[in-house]
Amino acid sequence: MIGSVLVLDEIAGRQVAALVVDGRLEELLIDPEAEVIVPGAIYRSVADRPVKGQGGIFVKLPGGSGFLRQISGVAPGQRLLVQVTGPTEPGKATPVTTRLLFKSRFAIVTPDAPGLNISRKIKDEDLRADLAALAEAGMAGASERLGLILRSGCADATPDAIAEDIAAMRGLAEAVLADITGGPELLVDGPSAHDIAFRDWLDPGVDEADTEAGSLDRHGVAEMIDTLRSPRVDFDGGAHVMIEPTRALVAVDVNTGPDTTPAASLKANIAAARDLPRQLRLRGLGGQVVVDFAPMPKRDRHILDQVMKAAFKTDGEANLAGWTTLGLYELTRKRDRLPLAELLPKAGPKVGS
Repeated sequence: MIGSVLVLDEIAGRQVAALVVDGRLEELLIDPEAEVIVPGAIYRSVADRPVKGQGGIFVKLPGGSGFLRQISGVAPGQRLLVQVTGPTEPGKATPVTTRLLFKSRFAIVTPDAPGLNISRKIKDEDLRADLAALAEAGMAGASERLGLILRSGCADATPDAIAEDIAAMRGLAEAVLADITGGPELLVDGPSAHDIAFRDWLDPGVDEADTEAGSLDRHGVAEMIDTLRSPRVDFDGGAHVMIEPTRALVAVDVNTGPDTTPAASLKANIAAARDLPRQLRLRGLGGQVVVDFAPMPKRDRHILDQVMKAAFKTDGEANLAGWTTLGLYELTRKRDRLPLAELLPKAGPKVGS
């Protein structure tokens, strides 16, 4: 199918959001179980004990601990508002930050980062002037500690819709910032899969949105999700990649298949590099990633370097460390969601059944 489709459905009572572009799955989010802490959630916490060797401090959350990579200006016993920045790994504290973001489809309110800003993707000067006026009106009388960013989706939105988002995020931010008294408590739930899809995936817009039950099956998403359960990713000509997460890192092994010529190696490596950001994103994998590309002459590594840079350019917070002395390629990628393997049962019926 040509075009983009936003698919919203449920699996076992949990929300699922998928974005399919030209028949290929590009985005996937599945809500975790109810008791799991969701990235984006905001808590009132209490500073606990510093860990100077790690440059941070533990904070008390309801039923658990968070880890804040900040010590300066924070004393044990101090009440803090924190936002969850990523999923909680087994046996580790939940990663949190004091840099709160109140984010909607068109507006982001930024406490302690004052100023009115408009997305650089919006180039039209007349439109920018109109948006600046909306921003000033929406934030009139607000605390000087509150800043505002108008997102690129504002380019196709009505003034009323933008003003509504600004008012909602400003009101939420003001209410949360005033709620600092008391013990550890959840103040704002993290966004659901459907919330994130509507907030972040509609710029540019989609050709179709299917929100009816059974949409996962109708658009082949259920089958695509089941494919992601396998560590193997196949490419043309028999080449394939094995993506296998361990506790310490994600190991990626590129294989050429039956053709072992240097040309086949470079072709397989380029295909794997181009698809790697999507595969990691869909599988919910991050942290340290080590890639064992198929053997090829060192003189061709610069080609792969350029392919990797282009592939990861829009993939959030990724750091390409490059080649090791053993010929492996290392990178790190921010963990921004739970691994797919933890969200779906390892055995049992297929997703769409």
